[in-house]
Amino acid sequence: MPVEVAAGGGPLALDAAARDRLRDRLVRASGLARRERRPILASVSGPVDPGLDLAAAVLGARRADDRCFCFEQPDRARFALAALGSAAAVEPAGGDRFRSAAAECRGLARDALADDAPAPAAGPVWVGGFAFADSGAAAPEWSSLPPALLTLPELSLARHGDEAWLTVSALVDPDDAPDALLDRIDARLAELMPARMPLFDPDPVEQARVAGAAPPEHFESAVARAVERIAAGEVEKVVLAREVRVHMPRPAEPGAIYDALRAAFPSCYCYLAGTPEATFIGASPELLVRREGQRAQTVALAGTRRRSADPSVDRLLAEQLLQSPKDREEQAIVARRIERVLRPVSVWVAAADEPVVVKVQNVQHLATPIRAQLSDPVACVELAGLLHPTPAVGGEPRERALPLIPALEGLDRGWYAGPVGWIDSAGDGEFCVALRCALLRGAQARCYAGNGIVARSEPAAELAETEIKLAALLPLLAG
Repeated sequence: MPVEVAAGGGPLALDAAARDRLRDRLVRASGLARRERRPILASVSGPVDPGLDLAAAVLGARRADDRCFCFEQPDRARFALAALGSAAAVEPAGGDRFRSAAAECRGLARDALADDAPAPAAGPVWVGGFAFADSGAAAPEWSSLPPALLTLPELSLARHGDEAWLTVSALVDPDDAPDALLDRIDARLAELMPARMPLFDPDPVEQARVAGAAPPEHFESAVARAVERIAAGEVEKVVLAREVRVHMPRPAEPGAIYDALRAAFPSCYCYLAGTPEATFIGASPELLVRREGQRAQTVALAGTRRRSADPSVDRLLAEQLLQSPKDREEQAIVARRIERVLRPVSVWVAAADEPVVVKVQNVQHLATPIRAQLSDPVACVELAGLLHPTPAVGGEPRERALPLIPALEGLDRGWYAGPVGWIDSAGDGEFCVALRCALLRGAQARCYAGNGIVARSEPAAELAETEIKLAALLPLLAG
């Protein structure tokens, strides 16, 4: 993944005091690991220049066999997280994968030797995501992104406001030599430098070819059958998705696409999960859950209209969305479920009285912010497991809607519409819903978009709405 190195840039290194702390912690962790007969986390954090492009630095230092992860929301105090390498990974499977992932991360963080985190994500973190379905991501294209994967990176960079931090982490096994671990970390740090993202080819010789994985009529037929099930009283709502493939003359450049997404969608959660074989990338408007101590936040997001360059038309479209019985019904279904799920683990749950319109570059949605004061110390990953899938990407009632989705869609969603994000050693963190996304693998990109189907849904209108949503990524991939 070529990245242009900034002129005059040098390695991003720990200062002498931080390096001494790391050496001491590696030695102490080695001794504790031998006594406890289990791995111990050793980590240090230090400040770096907040003006750095954190994602570009990580992508520029990436080795061919590395995993990497980028997650940022520019409009939220310039929040950014970029992670490289793998000191440890958890890959639980099955219906209990969220709880198992939280338990494994807690176990690895037990007795950790680390600095206190000065800000969200500015310390040891686990990064990654989950497939939409418990047994999802079984298709060959998803082979390096299993149903659940959280990685403890060797290096991570976090920014919040006008401050940024570098964190170095190692999981020390009983038979690890501290000096060898320190040498490995030094070699990593020597490769981490200020960098700029690559640019798009402004005049490609060959054009990409775009084709649906299935004919558009297949999606319209699936919508019609879903409406029949709703009319028969089997379900209240079901979400259906489409897959569109882009066949490119050469492999896409993930860094350039990520850079374009965060510039175009600064209020969204822009994410990139890279493996040696593939990259999952997107810009989602939907927060699944954020936990800060005993406080949790989420949003019920459903209902969509296009944007217009004409302000008066744009306002009219927003007002139509607010007044649409179909969209209000779809949005209320999501809000009610989220409140119902959070109540058993909360002292109180509060939702806005009326939805608001959230605008991103190409679409606008109905959204209801929801807050909760937790009664139990439920980790962010576990909260994500309780909420996922919300009716915004699954259906209602969940038990009857979820089996309909693969039967009607005919595709493996993989990580599409699953949770993607991060969690720290205290259980705080945040996960978005992986929407407006693409899976890049070789010279092919698979783009995904879906709609909530309710009683008033019309197949042609739902197909047109998916085209609007696909416009977030298709122009970047197809040229």
